[in-house]
Amino acid sequence: MERKRIAIGCDHIVTPIKNQIKNYLISQGHDVVDCGTYDTVRTHYPIFGKRVAEEVVNNNFDFGVVICGTGVGISNSAQKVKGARVALVRDLYTARKAREQYNANIIAFGGRITGPGIIEEAIDIFRKTEFKGDQELVDYLDGIIPEEANKNVYFKKQLDKWDKGEYHD
Repeated sequence: MERKRIAIGCDHIVTPIKNQIKNYLISQGHDVVDCGTYDTVRTHYPIFGKRVAEEVVNNNFDFGVVICGTGVGISNSAQKVKGARVALVRDLYTARKAREQYNANIIAFGGRITGPGIIEEAIDIFRKTEFKGDQELVDYLDGIIPEEANKNVYFKKQLDKWDKGEYHD
């Protein structure tokens, strides 16, 4: 098993779950850095989503894990950091596809929605899955493509396929 450097963060609602996940990852041999919060005192999730995302996009960690009650708030706050590709995951299939197709670098969970066992397994799948998607799409999502080059250039390939009838409902 390849050892990974993982940043993890949460809000006050799910600190016990984050601690359980952190301990699981450490027991698997990974280097885990806890970006907070560290207790159940009321706090604001964007602080911790942003911290994890900044650590990941600055290449200090291989990927990040963020958790709040539903996962919606903390995933959105992490996504605001340029270069963060956050996937809100509630099942194992999504964990795989997030990495395989979009090269997600942060996986997010709702600790009140998804149980610790599924979270652990989803993280295992996420970290083991290799990116097989379109790097041009990842660059687009990261905002690397200059604005002037972005005007219908990226989606031209998809629009051409649409015009040829290659997409179906």
